[in-house]
Amino acid sequence: MPTKSANKNLHAAKNAKKDEFYTQLADIENELKHYRHHFKDKVVYCNCDDPRMSNFFHYFSYNFEDLGLKKLITTCYQNQNRDLFSTHDSERAIYLEYHGDTNQNRVPDVEDIGVQYLKGDGDFRSEESIELLKHE
Repeated sequence: MPTKSANKNLHAAKNAKKDEFYTQLADIENELKHYRHHFKDKVVYCNCDDPRMSNFFHYFSYNFEDLGLKKLITTCYQNQNRDLFSTHDSERAIYLEYHGDTNQNRVPDVEDIGVQYLKGDGDFRSEESIELLKHE
């Protein structure tokens, strides 16, 4: 019979977010530092399970001005099942649009991020998600 210690690594991953389900912020920063100049005046689209937990959303929103981004769009799947790592219980898929810091505090405040509902489930292959990719 499994013991509590058999799940030790899984629980540590959940608490530390250090497993294959989560790309670490440091890894994103280390890789994207080589491509910073490519982001100027671009729209970045991130498809994720939950933008509140996405290090990609975190990186691009906190570095929005430094990268010279035009817009950040993030879609979020409709939650279909709770999983081990998320307590997100949204019944509808959403997308977020961030156009940059409006109060000059260099932090992506809730007031700066527009939340919109999607008609579908937020799958990146859906027509409405593909339409978001066409935004300029």
